[in-house]
Amino acid sequence: MTPSGFIAGRLRFRGNVAVISIAVSFFVMTIATAISSGFRRAVGDGLSSVSGDVRITPYTLNYTGGSAAVPSVLSFSDEILSMDGVAEIVPAVYRAGIVKCGDAIYGVMFKGTEDADSSLVVSVPHSLAEKTGLGPGDRMTAYFVGENVRARNFRVGGVYESMLDIGDNMIVRANLSDLRRLNGWDSTRVSALEIMLESGRHDRKTMDAVAEDAGARLLTSGDEAEQSLIATSARRLYAGLFDWLDLLDFNVLFIMILMTAVAGFNMISGLLILLFRNISVIGTLKTLGMTDRSISAVFVRMASVLALKGMAIGDGLALLFCLFQGLTHFIRLNPENYFVSFVPVHLDLPAVAAANAAAYAVIMLSVLLPTLFISKVDPAETVRVK
Repeated sequence: MTPSGFIAGRLRFRGNVAVISIAVSFFVMTIATAISSGFRRAVGDGLSSVSGDVRITPYTLNYTGGSAAVPSVLSFSDEILSMDGVAEIVPAVYRAGIVKCGDAIYGVMFKGTEDADSSLVVSVPHSLAEKTGLGPGDRMTAYFVGENVRARNFRVGGVYESMLDIGDNMIVRANLSDLRRLNGWDSTRVSALEIMLESGRHDRKTMDAVAEDAGARLLTSGDEAEQSLIATSARRLYAGLFDWLDLLDFNVLFIMILMTAVAGFNMISGLLILLFRNISVIGTLKTLGMTDRSISAVFVRMASVLALKGMAIGDGLALLFCLFQGLTHFIRLNPENYFVSFVPVHLDLPAVAAANAAAYAVIMLSVLLPTLFISKVDPAETVRVK
């Protein structure tokens, strides 16, 4: 053990206020990071279920049928599937419709992505079920406008919850074959191909990379029909939503800077009190031949122990909070304003570790300022005072 470590272990510093301040700061920083990551994950998953992460469509996507369609399988599908982060390519058929319940009518979007065992069976979003009173087993009449108005009677197979099930964003999940027949298409045609990314990869960088690569392949590797298609990322389709997420990240960054400043200020105050209380000890150590740097190391080591203790307490409480919120969703939100019905949390451990390391480094750099006081202590003055 070094002399600085031995002396630091013998000195007593009742820095409870500093520890509590640091614990609160790290608790808030970790919670803010978890909420920001949770929103990105929840909204990313929600958008993925609505339109895919990257969507390949004709230049003009016709929601009333028409002749514009996409091949069910691209000539270079295997190359897209081999890209980093890509999970699968899902064929989808979209068709705008009107649902009539009693005297009320609601505009909805029918989306077919796979074939179920039974034809004409749909899953309705919670918002539509709440407005119409539809439930599993009920009959639902829908009208589709195109060259002619067509009516179809569906049976509600289930009601599903969507992270983006808000306002007029009502998507009815239907059988792919039913919507193909409605449009007069065979099994080789769909409205769009949705490229789905792996869980946790719904970030801007991956989306843009996949969209750019798919778009380039459509122009250079595709046949004549494929060259008329475009690849659009969910970030472009929902630019306003991603701008809101970027603003949320900026707020989190501001909170982290503020909390680090508060923790650093309290650490400086606590260390100054410790120095003033041990001014005679500093004078004695100087008399024994210790350098200013060695004496500073004693107090910096004590400050480091306090900072790490506060960090451990704050992160531990934040972990418990995230676990409780993730299991119970006890903090609710208005989905009309926040797109989700509860505060989503996701502990992104690399992000939390990076935030903790940066905050700890700033705090330790800030405590170097009070140690400059040590060079001003005159052993003769402290001995005389004593």
